[in-house]
Amino acid sequence: MYGLTRATTTLIAAAAAGLLIWFATQIDDKNVGGFWAVYGLIAGAGLLMALSQLLGGWTKWGWPRLSATFLLTAFIPIAIVSLWIILAAEPGNGWFHRHVLSWSNSLHIRGLVNDLKEYVPLFALGIGLVFGFSFDTTGPRREVAAPATTARRGGFLGRRRTTDVDRDGVDDADEPVTRDRAGADGDVPVEDRDRDRVTTR
Repeated sequence: MYGLTRATTTLIAAAAAGLLIWFATQIDDKNVGGFWAVYGLIAGAGLLMALSQLLGGWTKWGWPRLSATFLLTAFIPIAIVSLWIILAAEPGNGWFHRHVLSWSNSLHIRGLVNDLKEYVPLFALGIGLVFGFSFDTTGPRREVAAPATTARRGGFLGRRRTTDVDRDGVDDADEPVTRDRAGADGDVPVEDRDRDRVTTR
């Protein structure tokens, strides 16, 4: 059942992602607005594919939450590099486009950036995909039954647990009874002497 659910959600997400990519092909990306609309839709396709695994029960059917550690460690560096390439491929002569190219020259990576500009759709898809991976679930909450407690011999049920310790740090079970204390001290308690005494007339 789990495999069928995951496969179904993956298939539905793939169909929806394909539809978004088809919409992207209908937009003219020769201007700045169309350019960002195209790659925004492609990024959305990647996000759908990642969320399909979350909704398909891959992460235990719990409520989704954003992992700050994953976001800071993985997503932000990947997003910076991907956006760098996308901005370098942006049409026109916008502020970000000009500065990315200038910074690429200063860092001596202009040739690398020019080569990677041919694969801008992959970087856009990767941004959406990795952002979707930033979500996780903790699974459904389950009630844990409290451990059963046992009653002490000679005490009331549930009055004290076997692990209870007196305030002086000594467990009651380790304390000697009256007769044992008497044997250790060499004295016989008064009630025991009266009980053992034989009366004669």
